[in-house]
Amino acid sequence: MAAPNPDPSTETPAIEVRDLRRVYAGQGRRESKKPPRVALDGISLSVPRGEVHGILGPNGAGKTTLVKILSTALLPTSGTARVLGHDVVAEAQRVRARIGVALGGERGFHAYLTARQTLRFWAAMLGIPRADRAARCDAMLARFALLERADSPVHTYSRGMRQRLHLARALLPDPGVLFLDEPTIGIDPGARRDFRALVAELAAEGKTIVVTTHDTSEAENICDRVTLIDRGSILISDSPSALSSVLGEFAQVDVDDAEEAALDAVRGLDGVAGVDRDTDGCAHVRLTATAAIRPVIETLLAHGAVRVRTASPPLESVYLRLTEQRAPIP
Repeated sequence: MAAPNPDPSTETPAIEVRDLRRVYAGQGRRESKKPPRVALDGISLSVPRGEVHGILGPNGAGKTTLVKILSTALLPTSGTARVLGHDVVAEAQRVRARIGVALGGERGFHAYLTARQTLRFWAAMLGIPRADRAARCDAMLARFALLERADSPVHTYSRGMRQRLHLARALLPDPGVLFLDEPTIGIDPGARRDFRALVAELAAEGKTIVVTTHDTSEAENICDRVTLIDRGSILISDSPSALSSVLGEFAQVDVDDAEEAALDAVRGLDGVAGVDRDTDGCAHVRLTATAAIRPVIETLLAHGAVRVRTASPPLESVYLRLTEQRAPIP
């Protein structure tokens, strides 16, 4: 008797993308029709199971297009994409049964339904057995601190509450892969802290989480790896710390006790891209080459500074440098 075929989800990456391309057709009348727009330009990407992976880029970079393709909401123009071993085009139903998607913002809810009604509707749409729906929905409402307002219409919710409801809906089917598209837009610092704690909790449960964002600090704080994307192309993909070390030519020197005269002297040195000072007084000397580290430190020490150290640049600096080096859009 032949052995049964193994479950592909146990042997393959959570997400595997190969030469993925998506082109939007031009719009408008014939005389003023815009040319086709390339949203994804042949990208390839692999995300291991259990990883928190950030897709970082500015508006229009292709982040949301990628999530829509991976969640079967949009067809690719060419190339392939697989989620937990299943092709997003040929096996769309199997993919949908294994993922959760939270698009965030105002989309996806009927304003006059309550949160409880909303989740029960989606539980039915997702095929959760009738006998389990009420308990499952109440568990999600409790997990996201919405139980006390469960019977209030969604239009009475704050933006942060609606974001939590998006997450509750995405987790209803207990998905293996969770897609979060710009999940922290418009929410307050306390809600951001709660979101980071939630991501850590879900990661500890073994879920694969893909977060699209243009917030570099968010990506740096919650992601195991980050893929930087711009104009539909992947610039680089690695852990936040590795991105800083790989791009060592973008090192910086931090100094806590430099007078303005010392910083003025540093600004005139070769290899110094600029100097920024935080509100707490710490100055960051941004460099274009590691060869500038020694003269910068010597100059600072000569002007009486003592608390001087080298540092890796934040993810934001790495991203800005990479995008600035690309040719301008014609």
